[in-house]
Amino acid sequence: MEMEMTAAVIAGLALIAAACAALRARFRRAGHGQELDDMEGLEFEAYCARLLAGNGFVEVEVTKSSGDYGIDILAEKEGVTYAVQCKRYTAPVGVKAVQEAYAGRDYYDRMVGAVMTNQYFTKPAAEAARKLKILMWDRDYIEFLEDENGHG
Repeated sequence: MEMEMTAAVIAGLALIAAACAALRARFRRAGHGQELDDMEGLEFEAYCARLLAGNGFVEVEVTKSSGDYGIDILAEKEGVTYAVQCKRYTAPVGVKAVQEAYAGRDYYDRMVGAVMTNQYFTKPAAEAARKLKILMWDRDYIEFLEDENGHG
């Protein structure tokens, strides 16, 4: 009987420890999310470039801020070339960003276009991205890259 109680106590403590770890991760992520939201546009672009470079992308280049044809980062991964439009917004990303990534992908002669944002996408933007074959790298994807790169 005593062994069963000890096992139950240990299992309960393990469950509490796991819940605490999950809460800590959530609070850490929420705090970092605020940092993302507080970045200026160029700072966000540089952050995204570092994040991509830390996740296996090579030849990562931030384009000049004017005359970039809507593309903020050029990169390559496993032989695939990317043109990335970065949007640090306070609201969901709309169709215009997707159109810019589409046009910029062709202008820079890249295989893949993407919009990378600290937010999420409107339904029309998501529909346009699917039709135009533009990747949607939202806040969840940034958090995934951070976790993969040990920033989470």
